[in-house]
Amino acid sequence: MSRCPRLWLLSCLLVFAGPGLASAQEHDRFLARRKAMVAEQIASRGIHDPRILKAMETVPRHRFIPPGDQKSAYADHPVAIGYGQTISQPYIVAYMCQLARLGAQSRVLEVGTGSGYHAAVMAQIADTVFSLEIIPELAAKSHATVTALGYANPVTRQADGYYGWLEAGPFDAIIVTAAADHIPPPLIKQLADGGRMVIPVGHPFLTQHLVLVEKQDGRISSRQLIPVRFVPLTGGDPP
Repeated sequence: MSRCPRLWLLSCLLVFAGPGLASAQEHDRFLARRKAMVAEQIASRGIHDPRILKAMETVPRHRFIPPGDQKSAYADHPVAIGYGQTISQPYIVAYMCQLARLGAQSRVLEVGTGSGYHAAVMAQIADTVFSLEIIPELAAKSHATVTALGYANPVTRQADGYYGWLEAGPFDAIIVTAAADHIPPPLIKQLADGGRMVIPVGHPFLTQHLVLVEKQDGRISSRQLIPVRFVPLTGGDPP
């Protein structure tokens, strides 16, 4: 029996391996990019919680981004996901998780599901993530993506996140992924004692700052952190 020439043998392997080999190659390609993202954009900037680093390395960020923009999935900037919304810069996702001090028993509320990526990352760390999205099309799309990837932990719902999710609270952590000109009172009420809220505050077209809100013995304190740029929070009380 004659031997296959090398090129013909490679073709045989590709044909008979089928889509499984292609999927493995794609997975490996994106895995390398995720590792680079974590090392160069996140760990190098002071995020050292191994749970956060592992979650960022595990969740396939490219699956939450429109196919035409997947080349930018692991870049150091936000990416548009349609409907005037974005998926946050990887570092900001990790930084907000670190500020929230997520633990294995944490109940987390996310206001602004968007693509579903941030919820999927937090779900690798926390007990349960309840995520609200006001835009129906994004709510449906993020739910489909999270479900397709096999994540059961994030619980998503289409609703106005300004008012939180009263029946699911109180929450150990609240993450708001859109900028408000004030901290919504319903969210403060739904924050558990000892809990932390991370929210961008400021005018949508001017400087915003990430604000850390803490509740301790019923008292509320807040402090302004880094400047950021988020899309505006919609819904809630009119201005």
